[in-house]
Amino acid sequence: MSQPVSSEFTELVSAKLELVEQELSRQAGADTPFIDQAATHIIAAGGKRFRPLLVVLCSRFGGEVRDEDLVRAAVVMELTHVASLYHDDVMDEADLRRGAESANHRYGNSVAIMVGDYLFARASETVAELGTDYVRLQARTFARLVQGQIAETRGPAEGDDPLKHYLSVVADKTGSLIAAAAVFGGMVSGAAPETLEALGRFGEEIGEVFQLSDDLIDITSTRTGKTPGTDLREGVATLPVLLLSRSTDPGDEELKDLLAADLTGDEALERALEGLRNSHVVDEARADIQRRADLAREQLLRLPDSEPRQALSALCDEVVSRSS
Repeated sequence: MSQPVSSEFTELVSAKLELVEQELSRQAGADTPFIDQAATHIIAAGGKRFRPLLVVLCSRFGGEVRDEDLVRAAVVMELTHVASLYHDDVMDEADLRRGAESANHRYGNSVAIMVGDYLFARASETVAELGTDYVRLQARTFARLVQGQIAETRGPAEGDDPLKHYLSVVADKTGSLIAAAAVFGGMVSGAAPETLEALGRFGEEIGEVFQLSDDLIDITSTRTGKTPGTDLREGVATLPVLLLSRSTDPGDEELKDLLAADLTGDEALERALEGLRNSHVVDEARADIQRRADLAREQLLRLPDSEPRQALSALCDEVVSRSS
């Protein structure tokens, strides 16, 4: 387990995140009342603000940081993330986002897509104020996000390993942006190249853990920001389902048949969820998530022992515990 950080450090981080929150609302706003309402819809619903938190924590591994640059870097990461959620919800035909009505359900698909584009534009405008190195990293990250979404939409090609394909999608759609957030934090502090590399590798690993935990929560939890079993109902195979598909245990055949059937009905979906919750694949998925979190923590050993490093290590525990 990670060492706790001081209350002074926690208060410092909270104060920086409050600055980010204020600027995030301002940057997402628009001159037209309707666009302003639609563009702040997801932001107003709250969220974990995981990417801004990483920017703040990772900015402690270099020199002195101007609040203006720190806030810009964090806002760019969160705006990029939120913009991608507008597009994701259209493609997934989602009804809920962060426990509230999704933007596409409330405003329609066309508006949701254009609002996502608007937020991407706002993020691009802000990142330009930080410099070309930041612009380049955000552009590369955005390219990975898009590639991951396309790969998820198309599914694995014939002959491809479905599990490998799924993990690649997770890396591109989630790992890339969280890695960029960690590197952005290091960059605003002028951290050394070897430190930026360690932060990027940490971010990539913990980002994948974050998404794998989210996917597992969709199966194991009845209290989540989206309808439980959404992935199953939409035919999206996540880690537990893919592990089950690899099982050669005859005792798993009934559950495999159940998952292959029509899950659009509530009763069938609940039976499938119950079967997965009682299956060995949930424990196997949790073990894999823990293993990946340990890999992320290993990257932190390349950083100076400090409260920021302790805080990042604690994040590894928190991300894992979400799906326990």
